[in-house]
Amino acid sequence: MLILGIDTSTQRSSVAIGNQDGLLATASLGRPNAHGGFLIPAIEFCFQQAGVTMTQLNGIAVSVGPGLFTGMRVGIATAQTMAHARGLPVVGMASLDLMAFGVRHARREVCAVLDARRKELFWGRYQVVPGGVQRSGEFRVGPAEKLAAELEAVAEDVLCVGDGALAHRTLLESTGAEVCDSDTLAYPDAGSLLALAVPRFIREETQRAEDLQPIYLRKADARIGWQQRGVLSGGSAVSSPTTATVPPPASPPDPVGG
Repeated sequence: MLILGIDTSTQRSSVAIGNQDGLLATASLGRPNAHGGFLIPAIEFCFQQAGVTMTQLNGIAVSVGPGLFTGMRVGIATAQTMAHARGLPVVGMASLDLMAFGVRHARREVCAVLDARRKELFWGRYQVVPGGVQRSGEFRVGPAEKLAAELEAVAEDVLCVGDGALAHRTLLESTGAEVCDSDTLAYPDAGSLLALAVPRFIREETQRAEDLQPIYLRKADARIGWQQRGVLSGGSAVSSPTTATVPPPASPPDPVGG
């Protein structure tokens, strides 16, 4: 089971190749607005380092946001094109889920926070469960003050992780929350993406490439015109201009990593 993982949802891009035994190769770049120039060479590099070829792939996993529009467009369109070329299944995963999974041993509530630009943040809150984390409610978007007010109302200890948390550390820590200061955990990572996606491929909980959809949390992003700007040959993506949050499920969502 050989899987390619692609994350370009933030200013930090990463690619990884792995299987059920772990990572075989990975590459990352922390340069803003460099997703397009980085992605294909990074994929080729990982194939070379792992000693495998495209013909051996069994699937492609990709981060679908929330995140920066251009990065999401590049990553999803690349995954769609490669999957169509080989007839491969795909798995799309939320960027905030990947970040929360990275601190799954925290033993407290986790709040994954990404810089959304425009003086806003994306965030999601998680409970640690055996084997991973479980998201509590919807993804959110808003100014840092809105997140701070939400955290002040939380009775238990909270660990905030992500570049958005680091950018507003003083404000968030004033609520009693702790901010993780690790740069390696500040962004989603293709390694975490593979760790979460490989079991889904094994269980055949996959998608068709054309069904991949970016997670928008702002109407303005959706109106940019995904279909006109973001789809490469053979790919497609459909976004809704009226919704972008993940609705709270009728029953508790499956644990991320469970």
